[in-house]
Amino acid sequence: MDHYQKQNNHPNHSGQHSAGGVSYTSTDSPGLCAFILTLISYLLIVATFPFSLCLCIKVVQEYERAVIFRLGRLLKGGAKGPGIFFIVPCIDSYRKVDLRTVSFDVPPQEVLTHDSVTVAVDGVIYFSIKDALRVVTAVADYSHSTRLLAATTLRNVLGTRNLAEILSERESISATMQSSLDDATDPWGVKVERVEIKDVRLPVQLQRAMAAEAEAAREARAKVIAAEGEQRASRALKEAAEVINESPAALQLRYLQTLNAISAENNSTIIFPLPIDVLTHMIQRNKEDD
Repeated sequence: MDHYQKQNNHPNHSGQHSAGGVSYTSTDSPGLCAFILTLISYLLIVATFPFSLCLCIKVVQEYERAVIFRLGRLLKGGAKGPGIFFIVPCIDSYRKVDLRTVSFDVPPQEVLTHDSVTVAVDGVIYFSIKDALRVVTAVADYSHSTRLLAATTLRNVLGTRNLAEILSERESISATMQSSLDDATDPWGVKVERVEIKDVRLPVQLQRAMAAEAEAAREARAKVIAAEGEQRASRALKEAAEVINESPAALQLRYLQTLNAISAENNSTIIFPLPIDVLTHMIQRNKEDD
């Protein structure tokens, strides 16, 4: 990068190459030696034609781009591809860049949450290259750098969240990480497309405590629901008793239904039904005696 100077918002001229908003411009002329080497290379190509075509013609796939350097300088025109492109042997070198989406796992990170709980969290990152020139010229190893940055960002983001937020707000955490990573890797020509939290592993003691707390909460809810059911059932029985009390015929019918149910359940039991009128007469006699 000694021969290149970053310039922003300038049109491309001879010797200037744009890389996604950042342009690289040669600060000095190639020199007489470079001119002589270039002339000799072209003469060799002409002298060995058509055999030299095997070394001059290169092909890149639809998902690839080729960044060409001539005597250490970026060749005018930017990245080449897809398809056939031409290089000059001896003075040109090129590097292929794959534009497809790449995924990698973030190793489990020991994170101390905001409420002082240690958890182990891992994730997966999806990224792709949006500017082949910057990937080659701005960073030595974009893949390794993105992996290290992802692990650091994961620890930094989770360190500001409570345990409950980490367990319940994974989508929000993933969006925050994706935005932070994308801003950091943008100067490298890398686009972070998606971030996912795979697993959150808690200490064994904390898992037991949370399980006991959840079980106690479920038992409490079950008792409340049972109490509410008993309350509604008692109100319904009270209303039914008031209705039956208003009609003696309804009380006698209910008595007969009860006898029928008892006889159906225990067939060996002999039931002698007692008329309801006799019971009423006996109840009245007892009241008069009292």
